[in-house]
Amino acid sequence: MAKKVVIVGAGPSGVLLAHYLLQRDQDYQVEIYEQRNDPRSITLSKSRTFPIVINQRGITALSNIKGLVEIVKSASIESTGSLNHDKNGKTQLIPRNQPIYILDRTQLVIILLETLTKRYNSDRLNIYFENQCNVVDFEAKTVIFSNVGNADDPTNVTVNYDLLIGADGARSQVREQFLSTDEFEVEQKYVPLAYKSIFLPANVTSLKPGYIHNWRGGDGIAAILVHRIDGSLSGTVNFPRENNPIENFSTTEEVLQFFSDQFPEIAQILPESEAEAFLNRPISSIITIRCNRYHHGDSVLLIGDAAHATSPSLGQGCNASFEDVAFFDKLLDEYSDDIAEAIAQFSLRRKPDAHALVELSDNAYPLSGKLLFLEFFIRLRSAQILHRLFPKYFSPSFWQLTSESTVPYSEILNIYKNWIAKVKRANEKFLHN
Repeated sequence: MAKKVVIVGAGPSGVLLAHYLLQRDQDYQVEIYEQRNDPRSITLSKSRTFPIVINQRGITALSNIKGLVEIVKSASIESTGSLNHDKNGKTQLIPRNQPIYILDRTQLVIILLETLTKRYNSDRLNIYFENQCNVVDFEAKTVIFSNVGNADDPTNVTVNYDLLIGADGARSQVREQFLSTDEFEVEQKYVPLAYKSIFLPANVTSLKPGYIHNWRGGDGIAAILVHRIDGSLSGTVNFPRENNPIENFSTTEEVLQFFSDQFPEIAQILPESEAEAFLNRPISSIITIRCNRYHHGDSVLLIGDAAHATSPSLGQGCNASFEDVAFFDKLLDEYSDDIAEAIAQFSLRRKPDAHALVELSDNAYPLSGKLLFLEFFIRLRSAQILHRLFPKYFSPSFWQLTSESTVPYSEILNIYKNWIAKVKRANEKFLHN
């Protein structure tokens, strides 16, 4: 008899997990519940999504599902390096040995959903949008969902499960239920940096496609822009979460002056309409998550951001979530689809890498300090060159290991622990001054 899997969250990791489970012969019947509406029903240009970077870890996970890599690549911008811009318009290229692929998160989810629903019918797969997870009963193995699509008369439905997957993000409702269980610990911390999204039109010719464009302003302020498949650009402006220089802006003129002072290149191509939209856009904060376990009993598992939300500084969030899915699939192979054993082993064997990823993402880059930035680039380039010349004696650069390999995050942290510790001390000093 097929095992019933209820996945809470139709984000990238939840939908990819459905792909993996459903291709395991006839062992699983999957239901996905998502609080938001169906992204396939929204015009992409109006969704104002954010860019996702898919690197080697993500590609490796996607490659186990027939045809997915090719479809994702065709909808992505291929990036072969990063261009760091200074205030004088000069750039410094940080090349990559392997390309990464950049696409909108919404577009990625649409690809995963469309390929999934084409391959499986309602006998094995059902997806319910606008259904909010309200009550989880671990003992009864049930979840109560509310249909939030009908605001005037929301209806509740009780769903039973053999396996419950919390793939519902950093503010996971499934993880909340873990707090009522014995000996569960979770650390939730705000990332010191907050951000606002920024969007530029498709007629910008001064920024070359195929690169991630980075700017550093003063006092921990930074900007990042990438091209979208339609030729436009999207990205973020990052700044210290506390006492940030943006929260008190009240006019478009203040926004334009801010960009002129901090990022002159962006100011030259920033339409006044986007400056006004930037002014009215909310400030977004990011939380990181560390849990002491990712499973409960014999039938509940957390994956992705619900288990280990991390800073976006390394672009590893989605890739680590995809890696979770592939790792869990291997455990199901290893333990012959014994769910209880597979989820317990997931907690035991995935936690060191998940915790290491949070540490790496928090402390990979200095927030301030010209000398430390210079040391960072010297370390990066020298590691790339030395590894290319003497691969037996020198490790790849930190950047190569995280985005161009599938080396476990815990191993990367061990190799670069001195640098991470140094940056951590410097960042803490900057934030407390």
